[in-house]
Amino acid sequence: MGMLDYQPLVLVDTTDLPRDEWLAYRRKGIGGSDAAAVLGISPFMTARDLYYDKLGISAQSDEENWVAKEIGHLLEPLVAMIFEKRTGLKVYQRKVMFQHPQYPWMLADLDYLVEMPDGSRAILECKTTTSNSADNWWYAGKEIVPVYYESQGRHYMAVTNIDRVYFCCLLTDNREAIIRCMDRDMAYEEELIVLEESFWKENVLAQAPPPYTESGELIMRSLQRMLGPAATDVPPVVITPPQFSRVKQFLQLQEKKALYDAESKKVENEMKRLKAMIVADMGKSCTALYEDAEGSYTITYKPVYKQGISKEALEKLKVLYPQIYGEYVSTSESRRFHVKKLSANAA
Repeated sequence: MGMLDYQPLVLVDTTDLPRDEWLAYRRKGIGGSDAAAVLGISPFMTARDLYYDKLGISAQSDEENWVAKEIGHLLEPLVAMIFEKRTGLKVYQRKVMFQHPQYPWMLADLDYLVEMPDGSRAILECKTTTSNSADNWWYAGKEIVPVYYESQGRHYMAVTNIDRVYFCCLLTDNREAIIRCMDRDMAYEEELIVLEESFWKENVLAQAPPPYTESGELIMRSLQRMLGPAATDVPPVVITPPQFSRVKQFLQLQEKKALYDAESKKVENEMKRLKAMIVADMGKSCTALYEDAEGSYTITYKPVYKQGISKEALEKLKVLYPQIYGEYVSTSESRRFHVKKLSANAA
């Protein structure tokens, strides 16, 4: 029984809904997977990316990460089966898009529902990742739900008035499964609703883009998606004094980093010298051993082999076999950012 007395509305049956129509319905509100971007904690997209998506000016490319998305979608039934076998609980689907009765912009498209032994229901979210990302499910040795998934689960609980969410995450490279359980937190939920409502009304409906607040790497990826390839024929932009404050701060940090880099270079050079002396002590052996009262040590200096093509060989290929070169060598674009003070203005 929910803490509150309401039932979710059904916005649309998604059983045979074409993808473009499903996307159009998603743009009528905020879904669970959107919550992390609204809160500024998504590792995948900024709040501004989400804003453009809701207005139909999508910054997300269907080509981007499409393999990972397809793997996740195709493996959902398998992840649900693993959950059933591991827990003994039964799961089922309701292929509808739910809508909060009080906050119509809150939508929920659930992977599965879970039949609990006491007759109540829970939600099951199916995830896939690799063992490289498994650490996100632990913190200081304790089991957790990654914050960006937590916001999704709490959004779903708010929409459906269900008090528990299970997460089952399959590590596709080693076939291990991580299962987590999360119960309702009304304080978190109330804050989430306030922030989502603000985003929906003050940004999406008002057509006012939210500011960038996320990490520099995430913002740059967002800008690259929105701006596309470099437009080298566009004239220079004259920025304003408030905008220039960022440039000044960047230059100050650049100077600070140069000092750190110089100190780091000294340390690195000393480490290289010591490494060379150790290798000299090892002679032709790839391994050295040492043991004292503090513990045992193993030092290795083993060969690593990899295949590649040198710059010189690439130039020969271009001259001798231009057709093969043209077919297999592609050009990618990257852009260098640089700030330089030209001269001091006369007083």
